[in-house]
Amino acid sequence: MISLIVASLLCALVAGIVLCFEIVVMPGTSVLDDRDFLRAFQVMDRVIQNNHPVFMLVWVGSVIAVVATLALGFGQLNGIELYLLLTAILLYLLGVQFPTVRFNIPLNNRLQSLSLDDLSASKVASARSEFESSWNRWNRFRTLISCVSAVTFLLLLYRL
Repeated sequence: MISLIVASLLCALVAGIVLCFEIVVMPGTSVLDDRDFLRAFQVMDRVIQNNHPVFMLVWVGSVIAVVATLALGFGQLNGIELYLLLTAILLYLLGVQFPTVRFNIPLNNRLQSLSLDDLSASKVASARSEFESSWNRWNRFRTLISCVSAVTFLLLLYRL
């Protein structure tokens, strides 16, 4: 039960992180000019890539917690409770963590590799265009799925 509570909390916190990017960070930075937008995102992403301890605890901890909860849940749950657990975990791993690793992180890394001061205005505009729409699309997806996963975890906790 403790691992389920920890997994639920950490997955809900991850949902909050991606939701904040969806409703505050990206709309706020979208009004910046191309170079400032890309630079702002580079700075924010660098905080994450430098392994900010709280971010790492929440993000990586959520993966560890859901895997541990899955292992424990198979031995302790059955019926609808096991189904809810599997649904919450699969949604989280496939709908939040997988797109992050497959799409968002590569976009972030590509952006980190740019030396913005050395690029012309047209190349900066092109870099933003290639980055922003794709990153936002996958973040919207992660936000929706992380919220559904968190609700599923809460339903499971309610049933127990």
